[in-house]
Amino acid sequence: MNLLQIDAQTWTITLVGWMIVFTALVTLIIVFTNIPRLLKFKFKKTKNAKSNGKKAEEEAGEKYISGDETAAIAMALHLFFEDQHDEESNIITIKRIQRRYSPWSSKIYGVRNFPNN
Repeated sequence: MNLLQIDAQTWTITLVGWMIVFTALVTLIIVFTNIPRLLKFKFKKTKNAKSNGKKAEEEAGEKYISGDETAAIAMALHLFFEDQHDEESNIITIKRIQRRYSPWSSKIYGVRNFPNN
């Protein structure tokens, strides 16, 4: 096939396809190079120390959980996750079965057995 015989639609489809692929690759490069910056980006809250001093102390008091509460939560989680598993007998049985004869697994029908002419 000669290059002059290829019509204009073929060239248009080819160029559009190449442009789509290269645009997608450039977009992916930009996204992947900026992911570490996005992960390190921290949202800062602007607080006025004088007006919000009491609120910060109140919030800090609410976040404290006593040891008794922590133990109760841990015990509840332990009991919940332990109850999800079935009790098993822990006995393993191995049964041998006889395989049927199959010509597909027979060595006499191998590839290298050529008929004699």
